[in-house]
Amino acid sequence: MRISSLALAGAPISAALLLAACAPLSGQAPGQAQGKTYAQAGGSTTWTKPPKGYLTLAEPFDAPDIVGPPPEPNSPRGKADRAAYDDTRKLAGTPAWDKAIADADLSGANGFKSFSCAAKVTISPEKTPTLANLLLRMTDDAGTIYRPAKQAFSRPRPPVGNSKPICVPRETWIETEGSYPSGHALIGWSWGLVLAELVPDRAAQLAARGRAFGDSRVICGVHFPSDLEAGRLLGGVMVSRLHADPAFAADLEKARAEIAASRADGPPAGCEG
Repeated sequence: MRISSLALAGAPISAALLLAACAPLSGQAPGQAQGKTYAQAGGSTTWTKPPKGYLTLAEPFDAPDIVGPPPEPNSPRGKADRAAYDDTRKLAGTPAWDKAIADADLSGANGFKSFSCAAKVTISPEKTPTLANLLLRMTDDAGTIYRPAKQAFSRPRPPVGNSKPICVPRETWIETEGSYPSGHALIGWSWGLVLAELVPDRAAQLAARGRAFGDSRVICGVHFPSDLEAGRLLGGVMVSRLHADPAFAADLEKARAEIAASRADGPPAGCEG
């Protein structure tokens, strides 16, 4: 399967769907995460800087123009965004909350594991070094793309102005970094697209994992659903742009061979449940 059929398929998250299988919990101190701590989930609030990306242009395309502005707070979509934040605070302490903590990690470790399980192929710096580096370079490219849009719109994040629980510590970036578009949604969706191309028989599962990576940011409480939609849109455009880059294309071919060798060693461990 070519990635183009998936590139723009990121639909908005449904708060009701997220809540359906999870019982609400209460009694949490404001601003603290229930269940696993961020560190226990393998994440860090000080992420290791990824290797330099493939895109060399300062502005490879006009991200603010592509996504357009976020919905106004009092518009129907703006109100739905706020309702999604309020509703998903009930997920604190559930398995979905723990997954959101793990998905907050952009260092690669948790992402490699979760996408490995979706692919049924071990993806790691040891087993697939070119692919692991390719994915982290895409993370750097994502920042090149989404930062101008965040700066252009400066949308306050959902927890600003309230003390409801979120799954990560309330650090300075919550107040200073714009919510729209979601960088995590961009990264998760673009990873899913590229891995779906490399493991086409698991394309549906990889696309679902890429979408869930972004959905976790609504569960976590640091993004609105419309932030995810914009991030996924940029992710599809970014992957299309990367396919025109010779270095990316060369690494992608090397990654195919790595995937085949890793698959021959059997499925990854630790993917039960």
